[in-house]
Amino acid sequence: MNVGDKVSVLDDAISGTISAINGATILVTTSEGFEMSFSGDELVVEGEAMTGVISNHNISEVISEKEEKKRPKQPRKKPKERTLPAMEVDLHIHQLTGARHLSNYEMLNIQLDEAKRQLEFAIKKRIQKVVFIHGVGAGVLKAELEFLFKRYDQITFYEADYKKYGAGATEVYIYQNTKNT
Repeated sequence: MNVGDKVSVLDDAISGTISAINGATILVTTSEGFEMSFSGDELVVEGEAMTGVISNHNISEVISEKEEKKRPKQPRKKPKERTLPAMEVDLHIHQLTGARHLSNYEMLNIQLDEAKRQLEFAIKKRIQKVVFIHGVGAGVLKAELEFLFKRYDQITFYEADYKKYGAGATEVYIYQNTKNT
């Protein structure tokens, strides 16, 4: 760069003429008549052949190359617990036994034994969700199931999906990372 060269500032919309050079400081007189000082690496001489200039044609080539290199988006996979269906246990007595003449007490004990056996199986096999289908009835089986579920620290229970099961089902969620004592 020499005194009298027309220059532009790299990071600003300022251009002018070099009026003096004092070591590393270059004094530029702007087109508005102001004198400003810059270092040599902040200025570009106008009219010099600029290397690396890209034409509009080159820009479109670069953009198309970048688009080709982009990987297609992979569909996001849902966490395991959202995709696994709940284990279903139907506690209706006709599903559990073919016996016809059982007392209410015997039927209730068969249903509770099956519920406990299936719950223990789910805990052992690390199944997170189990739906116990108990039916509506008088609510005796439902109350006994709730009493059974309260004895386990690592589970919570709540009404199952009404759209799918109606009012006669309870869903149990089993926490997997609890320490057994």
